[in-house]
Amino acid sequence: MRNLILATLAATTVLAVPAAAQEVGPFTGPRAGVILGYDALRPGDTQDSLIRGDQGSDGFLYGGDLGYDVAFNGLVVGVEGEITGSTGRVTNDPRDPNDFGFGRVKAGRDLYIGGRIGVLAAPTTLIYGKVGYTNARLDLTRDDTRTETGRNFNLDGFRLGAGVEQSLTPRTYAKLEYRYSNYSDARLNYPNGASTGTFGVDTDRHQVAAGVGFRF
Repeated sequence: MRNLILATLAATTVLAVPAAAQEVGPFTGPRAGVILGYDALRPGDTQDSLIRGDQGSDGFLYGGDLGYDVAFNGLVVGVEGEITGSTGRVTNDPRDPNDFGFGRVKAGRDLYIGGRIGVLAAPTTLIYGKVGYTNARLDLTRDDTRTETGRNFNLDGFRLGAGVEQSLTPRTYAKLEYRYSNYSDARLNYPNGASTGTFGVDTDRHQVAAGVGFRF
């Protein structure tokens, strides 16, 4: 999956270089924005997950993104990166060995890098899909569900998404998108910098995100 993502980003860059001189429009150039929305972490189909319980984890998504887009022949291709956080958390029963002995698992920071490609539905409306790599953390507390342990699970996975972006003015835009992430690799990090080896998990993430931004 990582090789596929890197190939996608490389292809996007190759396309963007000759296209830059072909067309300038509302979806071309560097951009920066803020992201707000809904975030849900759930056990995957195999139930081999770091999020336990039927309720999963629901929270408020917040963060920011940077990107660069190029439009040509009715298409828009681009690269983008995000850093987001979430208020989502799951409270466990520390006596249950399936809950790893931790009183609470909280969603930590989430890093994303990927590419997107879209079509112009109208001169100022873009419909797009996205794919990329995501690295997330789950922060751990002690049995009292309040005291931080300094330990976290570091998760690696992929993200797919689709959305619509509307140009509001020549330099501002708004967007709405759905994103699905799956984390299949994890490791446990300790406060002293040590970590376990990588082990397999199956954790899903569903997000509905709205964003506003500015093009430079």
